[in-house]
Amino acid sequence: MSSYFTDLAQQYIDGEWRPGTGSWDIIDFNPYDGEKLASITIATVEEVDDAYRAAERAQKAWAATNPYARRTVFERALRIIEEREAEIIEVIIAELGGTHTKAGFELHLAKEFLRESVQWALRPEGKIIPSSADGKENRVYNVPVGVVGVISPFNFPFLLSIKSVAPALALGNAVVLKPHQNTPIVGGSLVAKVFEDAGLPAGLLNVVITDIAEIGDAFIEHPVPKVISFTGSDKVGRHVATVCAANFKRSILELGGNSALVVLEDADIDYAVDAAVFSRYVHQGQVCMAANRILVDRSIEAEFTEKFVAKVRTLKVGDPSDPQTVIGPVINSSQADALTSVVDQAIAEGATALVHGTATDNLVSPSVLTGLPAESSLLQQEIFGPVAILVPFDGEEEAVRIANDTPYGLSGAVHTADVERGVAFAKQIDTGMFHVNDGTVHDEPIVAFGGEKNSGIGRLNGDAVVDAFTTLKWISVQHGRSFFPF
Repeated sequence: MSSYFTDLAQQYIDGEWRPGTGSWDIIDFNPYDGEKLASITIATVEEVDDAYRAAERAQKAWAATNPYARRTVFERALRIIEEREAEIIEVIIAELGGTHTKAGFELHLAKEFLRESVQWALRPEGKIIPSSADGKENRVYNVPVGVVGVISPFNFPFLLSIKSVAPALALGNAVVLKPHQNTPIVGGSLVAKVFEDAGLPAGLLNVVITDIAEIGDAFIEHPVPKVISFTGSDKVGRHVATVCAANFKRSILELGGNSALVVLEDADIDYAVDAAVFSRYVHQGQVCMAANRILVDRSIEAEFTEKFVAKVRTLKVGDPSDPQTVIGPVINSSQADALTSVVDQAIAEGATALVHGTATDNLVSPSVLTGLPAESSLLQQEIFGPVAILVPFDGEEEAVRIANDTPYGLSGAVHTADVERGVAFAKQIDTGMFHVNDGTVHDEPIVAFGGEKNSGIGRLNGDAVVDAFTTLKWISVQHGRSFFPF
């Protein structure tokens, strides 16, 4: 077992590793074999306050630091991750149940975001705007918001923590990070250790490992943070947004999805099958952008279905530390139970299980369902696991209607031999992201990432992070003399 699970099983506040003072411990388990990885005494409301106050104290000097000097921290952080890549992959596999492929994919993206964060430090630009008053100069500055609270999820915790932490720091803010209880090391302590070793000054990044059962809404209600960046379910996101609004905070919400991968009648069927299988089953389907629904033109439904089912049956289920494994465990037993219930409900409603997955502890093998009634609630919800739903359609107009028939609007994809037809199709789908002739799971550091409807508010990546983690300040200069009427 990696030393990370012993050395980093603590809170990280104001540059110090220290135990929490709560009355109970979060137990970190390996979701595949149930091995106890770490025991972490939770942070209390007082420690959340300590973390935010430390961030507040450290932020002003950091914002005043030359951005060329700030960016060297991110250059060193990138080198540290590259040097420790093999060990970090082991930790991801152990704590998340992620496969080698998934761990490598997450680490690759995390490094890409760090490379881009080197540039974020230099990205804010001010403006000089004309004035209606003679002799006046209007200057508009992008300035750091101050302190940002980040809440990261369990599915891609290292990447999705860095995705908010790195740009917020690069733009001159301080950060307090709360990782998910199931991934406290990968999503929290490991991020802190990388930045500590990279020379980030104390207090600028703090990690509190805790639970709402202990702290309630203290993390988002606290008066210090001006922005809360949350990645997780739409149910929790709705609550975060409500609390933030009541406390005059900005919320950046990256929430769930119910993406459709659409296969039109002129698509390359073999390629579409490959894209659909990856888009549904990557990381056991525990991905917000995963293709929950696979929509296939009825004229090619039989051929697509036969090839899709055949490929799904080849996916190896088992130990995520085995490089040949494609489907590892889901994060915990409640997730496994929920997925079993989904398949049972679908069959009870009249669906046919072309592949009927089973659950052994947290290992849930793939299911493929077809014939689900159009009114089924399962077509409306996010299914966070290896369950694919095939839905036939008659013509492009019906495909658009079905794809949009969901409260979510995160990602999606369409496959067609005509690229411009695909683009025209994509424009009709109410999502923040859509991909032509590709999968549904994509994230790039310089392209705006986010959703519509219940899939979130705001965007991350590229220029969007400047909007997310800075605010505008107007300073006017009167070079002459103003006239005052009294």
